[in-house]
Amino acid sequence: MTPLNFDFHCHSLASDGLLPPEELAQRAAANGVDLWALTDHDTLGGLAAGEQAASAAGMAFVNGVEISIEWQGRPIHIIGLGFDRQHPDLADGLETLRVGRVERAKRMGEALAAIGIPGVYEGALQFATNPDLISRAHFARYMVSIGIAREVSGVFPQYLTPGKPGYVEHRWPTLANAVGWIVAAGGVAVVAHPGRYRMGGGDMRKFLGDFKDLGGQGLEVTCGSHSPDHVLHFARLARYFTFHASRGSDFHGPEESYVDLGKLPQLPVDLKPVWRLIL
Repeated sequence: MTPLNFDFHCHSLASDGLLPPEELAQRAAANGVDLWALTDHDTLGGLAAGEQAASAAGMAFVNGVEISIEWQGRPIHIIGLGFDRQHPDLADGLETLRVGRVERAKRMGEALAAIGIPGVYEGALQFATNPDLISRAHFARYMVSIGIAREVSGVFPQYLTPGKPGYVEHRWPTLANAVGWIVAAGGVAVVAHPGRYRMGGGDMRKFLGDFKDLGGQGLEVTCGSHSPDHVLHFARLARYFTFHASRGSDFHGPEESYVDLGKLPQLPVDLKPVWRLIL
């Protein structure tokens, strides 16, 4: 029996993706996706359009969001799936988070101006369909457009990661905040792309233990930025913590993504796919 082709991690113009939700749905369906979630950063603004387009394309749809948090000073992303998008706890929490994003972006612009690159905040806004969701990706796109780097991927290690001149520390919501909002809204909390976090084995197990204790149920095992070794490692951790496993491309657009929608390797066959908690 062919496994269900589900992709539970991608981004639209509602946050830092390059395509509108309608085009993402069409692309996912054309790539053979059976079950799709739109997981924009810190906003639910694209979900209605995404759901309508998925239905028109004959594809099942799941509400999603990717929430920016911090744990022990580390930036982490938590995906929420299958929630009630009208629930006030989640909506209010995300609104507070977006206000903080704008304040951080202004400070990033000031930091870059201080090293001789003025006007980056204003320039980045030209690349942000939703100014409340301005992000480092929008900064990077603008900086490429003015010749600071050839590609978006080249901007981050030089300017926008911890210790670099355009990176600004920010107090994100806590792990308890994000998991609490998702669970209150009837959803499933999943750790996004765990292979991208700079944690040793002990810290990762402590983090995943905290996540489970707070009500988290899923771990993204197969994702666009994960190597085959990552998949094997996080499959073992999913088994250890009895997490359901998620799968997501983290697709942002044709020019900026590790892999296309729905084109990921399948999950290891013994893992419980996270969609079983939702459908």
